[in-house]
Amino acid sequence: MKRLFDFLCSFLGIVLLSPVILIIALLIRIKLGSPIVFKQQRPGLHGKPFFVYKFRTMTDERDEFGDLLPDHIRLTSFGKLLRKLSLDELPQLFNVLKGDISLVGPRPLLMEYLDLYTPEQARRHEVRPGITGWAQVNGRNAISWEEKFKLDVWYVENQSFWLDLKILMMTFVKVFKSEGVSQQGHVTTEKFKGSEKNESK
Repeated sequence: MKRLFDFLCSFLGIVLLSPVILIIALLIRIKLGSPIVFKQQRPGLHGKPFFVYKFRTMTDERDEFGDLLPDHIRLTSFGKLLRKLSLDELPQLFNVLKGDISLVGPRPLLMEYLDLYTPEQARRHEVRPGITGWAQVNGRNAISWEEKFKLDVWYVENQSFWLDLKILMMTFVKVFKSEGVSQQGHVTTEKFKGSEKNESK
């Protein structure tokens, strides 16, 4: 039922939002250039890698050594607006359509984090990741990694169709209010370095 719901909603969303998607793509092409879509490998269900799609929000500015400049420098005002309204997430509807992710589930993070999780935190991969999730509607990037992972595991243990509907409705409210978009002092949030390492410092 969850997969059928994901497929129908993502298909309908792509059809209805196609004008918005095309306009955003055109604006990104004009303001930031190519590529329009940012693609990155992330761990999916049971940690299996897949490529997640997002609208590009940063420039490719580099220093004299050819290294990318810090995120806060490359993130444009237009990119900030896309992130604030979560419009950069729209291409993930195609990920949902393909079955890579669900509408609701723990957010797919970086591949490099896989070896940093505790056994309990790794349980977040027991379900298909999602565009939004229990952690996103309960703090998003404004809470600590440990709090996020506890919320993710809680979702794994308590997931249901009705909980998914509740999370989707809460997500619309969060996006409208632009709550928890970034962690204080960061463009989005600081990188996860491992709970055990953090506790030992």
